[in-house]
Amino acid sequence: MSDAGDFIDLSLQREGSWRRADELRSRLELAPGGRGLRFYGTSVGAVRGTVRDAGRRYPGLSHDEVTALSSELWGSELWGSEPRGSELRTAPVFERRLAAVVLLQANVKLLTNSDLTRLEGFIRDAKVRDLVDPLAVDVVGPLVGGLDVLARVRADSVLDRWMQEPDAWLRRAALLSPLLALRAGAGDWDRFVRHANAVLGGPRGPLDDDDAADGADVRDAVSRVVAEMAKRRPELQFTSVGE
Repeated sequence: MSDAGDFIDLSLQREGSWRRADELRSRLELAPGGRGLRFYGTSVGAVRGTVRDAGRRYPGLSHDEVTALSSELWGSELWGSEPRGSELRTAPVFERRLAAVVLLQANVKLLTNSDLTRLEGFIRDAKVRDLVDPLAVDVVGPLVGGLDVLARVRADSVLDRWMQEPDAWLRRAALLSPLLALRAGAGDWDRFVRHANAVLGGPRGPLDDDDAADGADVRDAVSRVVAEMAKRRPELQFTSVGE
């Protein structure tokens, strides 16, 4: 592990709590991605503080250093030992993955169109709202919004593909990605409506092939954006194809 990765990991462990770890485990083990996670029991505030401290300790990280560190934190950790000298097991740690998200949030201006591939992999792995949602809202959305015209067209084509994927978490991420821009009075509302209707409206829509839980995660993303815009920007009207 890199020096920065070691610093973050050890700091997260020091800030951990067994009680909080048990609470997180009980809550997240119901999600598809929660059952294989380990937990340190570090609070969200402590995770954010740890990443800030790492930024001060290791200033000026380049794009490649940031993305490599995010992958390092996202990956599995060797832990434990079975009796009689059997091999160590590996498991991803929730707080390390959350630290990877916070690191990308803090350095989103360094990210480029090509980083959507890495983010897609993270989203496919995550399968819990606590990780997918901040990746979508605070990383994917600002990344795409900061691109030039040509790169934005390519990024939009990636998000269009996510909307056609059988993976419900990619569709959830694509739907949530414009939320920050829409909150700020910008964003492409018509594009969101098209994406939302693609999963809600058609008689042969992608949700027909999902199990109930996956379908609920996608529908919840639509409901979240529509409800927030109804409060913040009531001039934006959502009309489903069924209306």
